[in-house]
Amino acid sequence: MATNDLYPKGEYECYKCNIPLEPAKVTVTYLGSNFTVDLLKCKNCGHVLITEDLALGKMLEVEKMLEDK
Repeated sequence: MATNDLYPKGEYECYKCNIPLEPAKVTVTYLGSNFTVDLLKCKNCGHVLITEDLALGKMLEVEKMLEDK
């Protein structure tokens, strides 16, 4: 699923910079493993949006999978 499908354009903006967040490749690190994923990121300050749905859904699945190894 493409990032644009997950986050309609212009729906989220950076709280700090007040500019729209844009899809970007972001490296996420967990338990010594690195993953490159598409997330919304502020092109000015670099803050990344991780929604509650993502944190409690897909990321939780990956966390459990990694902990079981």
